[in-house]
Amino acid sequence: MGAIDLPKSPNVFHPEKPSAVGSRNSLAQEYRDQQNEVNQLLEEETNKVIHHINSKLPKDVLERLDVMGGVKEKLYNYFNQNYQNMFNRYMVTTEDEMVKKIRNYIDKEETKVLARYTPKEIADLLDAVGGADKFNTGEIEKSMVNMYGHLQGHIQRGINDLENLTNSLLRQKTDTGAFIRGENAYSIVKCAFKDNIVKPKTVTDVKLSVNILDAELISPIFHYQSTVEYLIKDLLSKHIMDSIDREIEKIKDQRIDQGQEEPSDSEIIFAKMGRVENYTDDEVENPKSKRYSVVAKHLMERISDLRAEIDPEVFDALNVRENLKKIVDIENIRTRGFNTAINSITSILDTSKMGYQYIENLKNARELLIREYEDTDTANLPDERYQVKMRYYDNAQLIEERKAFDVQMKSFENEVAHLWDVLEVIYEGAKPSFKVTDFNDLAAKQRNRIRKTIKAKNGEPMYEDISKIWDEIAFVKPAETEVERMNRTYIYEKDQIRKRIIFMRNKMKLMYDYQYPIERRVMEDRLSFLEREYNKFDYMINPYHIQPGLLLDVDITSIKRKKATLDAMANVLNEFLHGVSQGFQDAAFASFSRRRSTVREDINQSFADASEEGNAPPQASGQAYLDMLNSGAVAAAPAIEAPKRSRKTADGAKPRSRKARGSSMKEI
Repeated sequence: MGAIDLPKSPNVFHPEKPSAVGSRNSLAQEYRDQQNEVNQLLEEETNKVIHHINSKLPKDVLERLDVMGGVKEKLYNYFNQNYQNMFNRYMVTTEDEMVKKIRNYIDKEETKVLARYTPKEIADLLDAVGGADKFNTGEIEKSMVNMYGHLQGHIQRGINDLENLTNSLLRQKTDTGAFIRGENAYSIVKCAFKDNIVKPKTVTDVKLSVNILDAELISPIFHYQSTVEYLIKDLLSKHIMDSIDREIEKIKDQRIDQGQEEPSDSEIIFAKMGRVENYTDDEVENPKSKRYSVVAKHLMERISDLRAEIDPEVFDALNVRENLKKIVDIENIRTRGFNTAINSITSILDTSKMGYQYIENLKNARELLIREYEDTDTANLPDERYQVKMRYYDNAQLIEERKAFDVQMKSFENEVAHLWDVLEVIYEGAKPSFKVTDFNDLAAKQRNRIRKTIKAKNGEPMYEDISKIWDEIAFVKPAETEVERMNRTYIYEKDQIRKRIIFMRNKMKLMYDYQYPIERRVMEDRLSFLEREYNKFDYMINPYHIQPGLLLDVDITSIKRKKATLDAMANVLNEFLHGVSQGFQDAAFASFSRRRSTVREDINQSFADASEEGNAPPQASGQAYLDMLNSGAVAAAPAIEAPKRSRKTADGAKPRSRKARGSSMKEI
């Protein structure tokens, strides 16, 4: 009997037929007695009303109510006619309609299943007639997977929107947490919210910088200028690491099968170090060296200094080096990582309705620039806009970036100090000699009296003879160690420049008040220029805080009460990081669930002989417990290969393996 012949409920209207439209009887209720349930409900409601009437009315009134039939029967009939005929029929009709929908859906699905799973003989016949590329559903299945994938992406974006809006409502403000959450929060290098210069009350500017390290990239990125030799050596290094990891996993499984404790993290690290020499060595000139076991020495010499491009004049398609380079190029090892990152960010922007009018892909420089609008003049741009700059940095580039940052920082210090000196000279020259203007004038006027009345008696040096260490702008800077020299933060220097700018502006107001001579206008213009440029510089990322890897620099301008670009960019960033970065992984936390502290002998409890336990004194039992703890501590010391006695249970059998223990825990 096929799925089409399966019985269905009657599609008719009748008050008594089960599962008919408008019926008081339903097939979905199965064994339930509908009439008894209704009678019980009506009886309860009637008794409630009768009890209420008996408690409120006097006895003589109650006797006159029982004329031409009791009140209880009248109430019962009233409830029965209204409640049962209206509410119960509505419920039955709704219930049966839903059952019909589900049955029709099941019928369709069963028809599909019966059409798909054909007998084996027919499948073999079709395969013999059409071949492997005929009568298959591969393309349809791929389409289904793509559709479900897109559906999942849309659902995820909707959930992210809801989460962002909920968080913003709870916080009543927009902060860094609105952008990157959870396991990717550590990747933020800098995030700054500031009011827009032109519209400070309604518009905010956001600077967000995210650094994804080389070790965290799912697909590694290489510079276009990287040599073929460097790419092959990188592949060989990964091959060696994978081989060592496989060996360590085998040893760990053997120890678990023998009932021994798992090695600790430090033991695993030292075991890996000891196996490096099994795969490679430092004998570069020896052709029989272990480092040339996979790729021979003469092949490595052929590709020495071979880069992404070969001069057409010396190109020969039959040469060894050209074919070696072709193998590397076919695998897209050089361009795979950066192209994946570009495809990821652009596709996410498109699907998130974050269109852009300008994109510049500097492939050879490993840099991508995306702007929502082509124009760069902020006066012509709307208040909702964004700009994304993505660039890959290696260690050599970061060293040069740090050098340029040092020079620029020193230049700002010199320019601000020069303006400070000019203002100080003009200020001192404009002061009248006979009038006290500030504390320095008062101190100079009282210098002789201080020397004669105070310093001469105490024998202490004068203030002018003491070297001045504190400049009264910023606190004294502590001496630098190697850590500060290698990772300069420039917090002290930036704070000093910022305070100098504030002091100079206040001093000019004090000097000139409401007068605007040419000197004041020139110095204010210079001060405004330095302050504007310094704010741009301070807004930049300090290269000392960046590590080799992918740097994503996002500039967003958004309306404070709208925040449309902010919310949309938060989803884009989280989805991009999820697709490009594998995230930070703490080995200690990752292995916490299988640490040796969770497989101690005292946890695997067993029943010993009762007579032995009963005869043992309390001191002996306590000492035995201490001996057990000490033996567990000593057992952690041997190396990973050291054999140990296998722990046994009470019946003498070895404990189960890790998988068996895990299954038993699940059963519990």
